[in-house]
Amino acid sequence: MCKLEVNIKSAQKNYPIFINNHDIETLRDEIFNAFPSKNYIVVISQKVFKIYDKILGFPKEKVFILKDGEKEKNIQNYTKILNFALSHHLTREDSIIAIGGGVVGDLAGFVASTYMRGIKYIQVPTTLLACTDSSVGGKTAVNTNYGKNLVGSFYQPCAVFINVNFLKTLDMRQFKSGLGEVVKYGFIEKSCLCDEELNLMNFLNENVQNILNRDILTLADLIKICIKLKIAVVNQDEKEKGLRKILNYGHTYGHAIETIGNYKKFMHGECVVAGILFALNFAFKLGKIDKEYKFLCEDLISKFEFLKIPQFDKNRIINIMKADKKAGSDYITFILPTDYAKVEAFKFNIDQISF
Repeated sequence: MCKLEVNIKSAQKNYPIFINNHDIETLRDEIFNAFPSKNYIVVISQKVFKIYDKILGFPKEKVFILKDGEKEKNIQNYTKILNFALSHHLTREDSIIAIGGGVVGDLAGFVASTYMRGIKYIQVPTTLLACTDSSVGGKTAVNTNYGKNLVGSFYQPCAVFINVNFLKTLDMRQFKSGLGEVVKYGFIEKSCLCDEELNLMNFLNENVQNILNRDILTLADLIKICIKLKIAVVNQDEKEKGLRKILNYGHTYGHAIETIGNYKKFMHGECVVAGILFALNFAFKLGKIDKEYKFLCEDLISKFEFLKIPQFDKNRIINIMKADKKAGSDYITFILPTDYAKVEAFKFNIDQISF
């Protein structure tokens, strides 16, 4: 088992991240041994519930089952989970356990951040995307018709329990969606200012088949690398005032594609990859990267055979991006590559954006 620690010194917040490949039936005891709780509820993905309900062994009356899909991360389900917590008489001393992908973690975390002005919540990510990215860092939110994650909060979990064995039952499209966030970390590594040199791009190039074959030890190492990079950023900038913006590489364009697809047609990681490809082309046109580095990044992306997303009308995409959290009244912010594994934030007027 590997234990990492988030330590946000400026806010005096710290919590553990446990990474292991233990039998999943031990998970409930691991959680309660580390964080005893008299009362709690579990918010769990429908797919995860169907596969692991008996193995996990949580009492059914304490379990809220959330349907799968990004579209479920909405204000209606937020209200339903709040009412579920209220019906179980949770107090500030109690907790919410989120078991599933990023949708479950974001939604349950947002409930926890607002229920009685904040109670404990525990993240148990079961998708590659959640294991490597969304379960750590405290971003919680719901989506709206105007865009993704426009209503939310920064609220850190009290712990994250990552069991790599959950990844064995992911369908391939979900798995590759997670790889979209993973390659992002490879492209931003040097900008994360981690005190270790982790060489994620090399790791990815050298382990393509082991990753796609879901070799458990390889995936455990991959998750550990990504989480170390995420921790390095979050420790320095919890609330995205500066450095943390680099984690949005590929996301401004990607979120627009998700909105166009009504959060159903395309998966998050697929859209992030489309956003990274857009950023590579845009940065190359601006002379911020050379042809060799652009090819190096595109070659790595091609090895994982991500879903190719079609081109959409430029004006339609720009109108959606204008509602992005990072946009201003007269500009849109993009994270663009500037060197090997380095990125920076740039602001552009609408007429400066090139597709």
